[in-house]
Amino acid sequence: MSSSNDMASTKTLPIKLTSEQLARACAHYAADKKAENLVVLDLRGISTFTDFFVVCSGTSDPHLKAIASSIREGLRDDKQVSPLAVDGYPASQWVVLDYIQVIVHIFHEAKRDFYDLETLWNDAPRLKLDAPPLPASPLA
Repeated sequence: MSSSNDMASTKTLPIKLTSEQLARACAHYAADKKAENLVVLDLRGISTFTDFFVVCSGTSDPHLKAIASSIREGLRDDKQVSPLAVDGYPASQWVVLDYIQVIVHIFHEAKRDFYDLETLWNDAPRLKLDAPPLPASPLA
């Protein structure tokens, strides 16, 4: 029979991430599903409600769903982190994953152009990502 201390030592605990590490992880999982025009805006010092926006585009409803699922499942499985809220759905052409310190916006290109978050937050520095962001599809 194992003691309660043995049980506690085998329990998976959440991994502590800084908001920047979380934003980079979101970008990584989005890139894994070929998210386009991937941008990470650093809102620290200019926003009181979040530290980073991760903004990317998908080419179809299934692509938006795949990007959102990759981020959610990757963070859950690898980092033990779940979003506080998920809003929108692929058919709305805009999905938002709210991780409090990081908010992920996954758009169809036309909806992204309409809301133009990058211009709205143009004073926010952009994080340099390890791999270059994928260009927009010429067929989009």
